[in-house]
Amino acid sequence: MSDQTRILYCNCSYARVVPPAVKAEVLERLTKSGVEFEAVPDLCEMSARRDPRLAEIANNGGVRIAACYPRAVKWLFTSAGSPLPDKLVTIRNMRTETAEDVADALIEDMPKAAKPVASPTPAELEAKPGSWKPWFPVIDYQRCTNCMQCLSFCLFDVYGVSNGKIAVQNQTNCKTDCPACSRVCPEVAIMFPKYRHGPINGEEVNTDDIRREVMKVDISALLGGDIYSALRDRSAKAKSRFSKERDDDRALKERQACLTQLAKQIGDLDIPPEVLASLPSPDLIKAKAEAARQRAEDARAGKES
Repeated sequence: MSDQTRILYCNCSYARVVPPAVKAEVLERLTKSGVEFEAVPDLCEMSARRDPRLAEIANNGGVRIAACYPRAVKWLFTSAGSPLPDKLVTIRNMRTETAEDVADALIEDMPKAAKPVASPTPAELEAKPGSWKPWFPVIDYQRCTNCMQCLSFCLFDVYGVSNGKIAVQNQTNCKTDCPACSRVCPEVAIMFPKYRHGPINGEEVNTDDIRREVMKVDISALLGGDIYSALRDRSAKAKSRFSKERDDDRALKERQACLTQLAKQIGDLDIPPEVLASLPSPDLIKAKAEAARQRAEDARAGKES
């Protein structure tokens, strides 16, 4: 590694997918090592904001990163317009590795800092209450075939087209904790780094993953918008029953049972209740689905949308 190699620690502050004890120990080991490093609250947030520090890190030369799955980290940098170099990059995964292994890999052969390193505490890196949770899709362009199915599927204008390629253009429009659009991707190219399970969380994809994801989704039904109408209708009926009985506890249990049954019918889309409640009316769903299909067709024809 070059003399300019930097160490970057991501605290993943907006989710608990990285074990807190591992994060804390990695940070402590880095601080005690005496080597210089940079600690940031959340790489996902930096990517969504297109933080200029990501470009500085990517263009610096060598970089060693403590974060989550390497595939997710790589494409978070790319989505921010700051792709990491192909060489001189090490990404260690605090979701699966021990704190000792992560810290040792980062500080190996690194020179001591000329002066004591001022390190933030874990509390200083945590997200502030009420702040936006950076939940949005990240595209793996090495897997993406530009089929535009995600553009056709999403009703919340998260996706767009840039230079003829599908792109995530409105991250804040995405519905928190809902990875449904990843289910329609035939190549499992859409990641949500803060999701619980692989390969959607950024784990490497294998043949079994592709087969399993395809089995969960009836693409034609999804693109036709019928699934949204079913979700909306079922949610509206549930609301009607709940408002009549005015029993919050019973309402919650009934809705949960309703969603569980619906999940069995449509496959494991993992759609949070609040997302179902935010779905537009059936007429608006139809209009938005048609508009999305047209945007996808225009993109395939070489037009910008």
